[in-house]
Order: sequence, then structure tokens, then C-alpha cells
Amino acid sequence: MNPVPSPPPAPGSRPRTRDLGIVVGPTPTGPLNALTDVPGVRVGHTTVRARPDVHSGVTAVVPDGVRPGAPVPAGVFAGNGYGKLVGSTQLAELGELETPVLLTATLSAFRVADALVGWVLEQPGCEGVLSLNPVVGECNDGHLSDIRSRPVREEHVRAALDGASAGPVAEGCVGAGTGTVALGFKAGIGTSSRTPEVAGRRFTVGALVQANFGGTLRVLGRTLDGSGPASETGSCMIVVATDAPLDARQLTRVARRAVFALARTGAAYSHGSGDYAIAFATRPGAAPPVADDTLSPLFEAVLDAVEEAVLNSLLAATTTTGHGGRTVPALPVDRLLTALADAPGAEGH
Repeated sequence: MNPVPSPPPAPGSRPRTRDLGIVVGPTPTGPLNALTDVPGVRVGHTTVRARPDVHSGVTAVVPDGVRPGAPVPAGVFAGNGYGKLVGSTQLAELGELETPVLLTATLSAFRVADALVGWVLEQPGCEGVLSLNPVVGECNDGHLSDIRSRPVREEHVRAALDGASAGPVAEGCVGAGTGTVALGFKAGIGTSSRTPEVAGRRFTVGALVQANFGGTLRVLGRTLDGSGPASETGSCMIVVATDAPLDARQLTRVARRAVFALARTGAAYSHGSGDYAIAFATRPGAAPPVADDTLSPLFEAVLDAVEEAVLNSLLAATTTTGHGGRTVPALPVDRLLTALADAPGAEGH
């Protein structure tokens, strides 16, 4: 078996949250309602499938110009640390991100990290680099994919990095989300953005999630039971970016809010869940950090963006039959709309 990349689903092939009239929070979104609304941030996916057994891949979040010697300020938070977040200790210690952030499957994380090191060493300005800190997060896609085959290879990593773009971000069963499951339904990659006003200035904050966590789905106060794996399994990786001038300590505060936001969607935060967030700023040194007592609108924007990103990951995903003949259904839109029909605040909360 030699899995090869397959084309991602076309963006918009299933409705996003706002297409259904579900608006999370009052803050406006960016034009794409995606992580790539933050200037200087690109996203790339490689989807790796060999049906019926392999449903996996890799997703790359690439801040423009990031490299050893030219890091961006960053923070990290582990809500529950049952996971493998390669590079997290140095990121926490120094408050700096010096490589793109890659997301993949649990047993592929180490191959992906090695491939990322090789790619970075080849970039202009890295000719003399003797040490670097690759950052790679993971979720366990073993319910639907033959995770022991470790199907994500160097060529898949390089394709995701080299193909990363600032345009619309494909969601659902794509890249690192190809085989993931959340809240009882097929999930995957989801994204959203907000443009809060902080200290009298308008900034952008975006979130991207690799959703694979347990619990009972909650949307605008209504719950929907799914038939996917129990809440004891799963994880969620969250990447947040902003163009607001924040330092590493403030970005750690942002990362905490990103993990807190999962509770809004019904996350169980179980023993076996690895719930992590990385937050970074794209304009280091452009301006002094804003004052802490002005950050509440940005915190609220992060909570809303992560909540909506999780919902988008579910709505974009499609029913998948995978390894061992196991099938996980997509979130049924008609059932969701029926549950919300008499919910107060279905146009926002």
C-alpha cells in the first residue's frame, strides 16, 4: 500500500454555519471567515486516502517569513495533555514560534516533524541553522484510518507546505481532519475569524481546529446525540493567529480561551483527550503590546471563532466508512435545523 494525496473537497460543498443562519457572537468576521483572514497567514492541506483503510493527512499553518532567527511571538496551552505536541516545551519556554505549525495523525507526528525540519533547513536564510524547534500537533484518527501504517510521508508534508495559500480554507474531511471524529459525528478541519476592536483599533483573529474530541454536540443551547466513538476518545488541536500586537504572555492567555471555547460545543475534556491551543501574532515588533485591560473583546472573539470553527468542521464533513468497516455519519443538517427551529437566539447569541 502506498497512499497518495487525493484532491480535497471543494470549499462550500456543504453548508457552513452561517449558511444555516447560525451566527456565533456579535463580532464581525473577516471576508473569508477563516484563519487566512489574518494577514500573513497561509494554510495548506494534503489529504492521504487509500480506501477503505486509510483516511489521514497533514495540514500546514504557515506564518509568512517565520524561520529560525525570525520567529513570531507565540503561546501554548494544554487543557488536557494526553497528546503529542512536538516542540511545545521550547515554545512555552521562549514564547516564540520559529517554524510553521503542522497537524497530522498521532503515529505520523514524528515523521511529519522530521520532514518539517528538512523543509525548513532548505529555506533561504537557514543555511547556517544548527538547531530548530519543529511544532507538530496530532489527533488520533485510528477509528477510521489504519493509523499503524503511518501513511503520512515526507512528500505529503512538503506538498502541504509548498501549497499553502492565503485564500479560502478547505474544511471537513481534508488534510489532518480526513479521518477525525468529534462529538459523535464525522468532523475534520474547521476555521473561522473575527475582527474585534481592541484599544480603539480594529484587528483580525482567526482560528483553525482539528476536531477529534468526545462529548455531546451543543449548538445554540440545543444538544444532538451522535453515533460516533464515546467521549473517552479523541483530542482537539487549535491554532489561533492574530495581527494584534500581543506578546508571548498575552498569547498564552489567548490560547487558554481557545481551549475554553470547546466547552461551548459540548466537549467532555475526558481523560484520553489531548486538548491544545497554539496562538501566535503575525506582527512582532510592529507596535508595543496592547494593554491587558483592553483584551476582553479579543478574548470574546477567540471564544466565538473557535466555537464556530468546530461547528464548521462538523458541517463540512461527510459520512465516512473506514478501517474495520466502521462508519461515522456526517452531522445531518435537517436534524440540526429541526432542533434549532424553536431555539431562542438562533440568529446569534
